[in-house]
Amino acid sequence: MLTGFSDGTITLEERASRGGSRSLQGSFPYNSRATFSDGGRTGRPRKEVFAPRAFAHNVEDKDVDIRLLSGHRFDKPLASRASGTLELKDGDDALTFRAEITPELQEASWVRDFFAGYSAGLIRGISPGFRIPPKRVAPNAEKVTEEDPREGMALVRTIFEALLFEISVVTAAAYPDAQVEERNWDVTGGGVAFPRRVHPAQRWRA
Repeated sequence: MLTGFSDGTITLEERASRGGSRSLQGSFPYNSRATFSDGGRTGRPRKEVFAPRAFAHNVEDKDVDIRLLSGHRFDKPLASRASGTLELKDGDDALTFRAEITPELQEASWVRDFFAGYSAGLIRGISPGFRIPPKRVAPNAEKVTEEDPREGMALVRTIFEALLFEISVVTAAAYPDAQVEERNWDVTGGGVAFPRRVHPAQRWRA
C-alpha cells in the first residue's frame, strides 16, 4: 500500500452530548502538489498531486471499510466506517472526514498518545493509505509529466484514481529521503514504474 501526505487540517472538538466522545474532522486537499524529493545534486525533483475525487471509488462504495489510523498502523485504530465512527465525503476540493473517538477507545494507550501529540502541536498532518487499481480496470489511473519549465524541472505524478483503504493522522514532518527513493519514476509513455514490494517496516510513511 502506498501513502500520500498533506499538512491538511485537523480540528479537535469536544462532543459532550455523546457521553464523553471526542470528534476529529479534517481534509486532504486535491490539486495540491507534494514534493517527495528535491532531486539531490544531480537528479530531478519529484512531485505528486491527486486529481479531484481521486478517492471516489472506495468512498462511494459503502461496503468498503475505510479506517482512520494513527501513523498508518492498523494496530492503532481511531475510527472506522464499518463501526459507524467515521464519515467520509469526497469533493472537488478535498477529501474530508469526521471521526468519533469513543470513550472506550480513549482508554487505549495509542489513543492517549495521539491526543497528547495533538495537544502539543506535534500531530497535524493527514496521510491517505491507498493502492492504484490495475491497468486492466483503470488504464488511466495515473500519469507522469514534465513540470512547466516556468515552475521548475520536476517530474510530476498525477493520480486520477486510487483505492483508499485508510487515512492516518501523522506528524507534519517531511518524507524520509531513503524511502522516497524506493519509488521509481518513468516519464516514457506517460506511465510510472512502481518500486519493488518492501516490508511495511521499511516502507516510506509520512
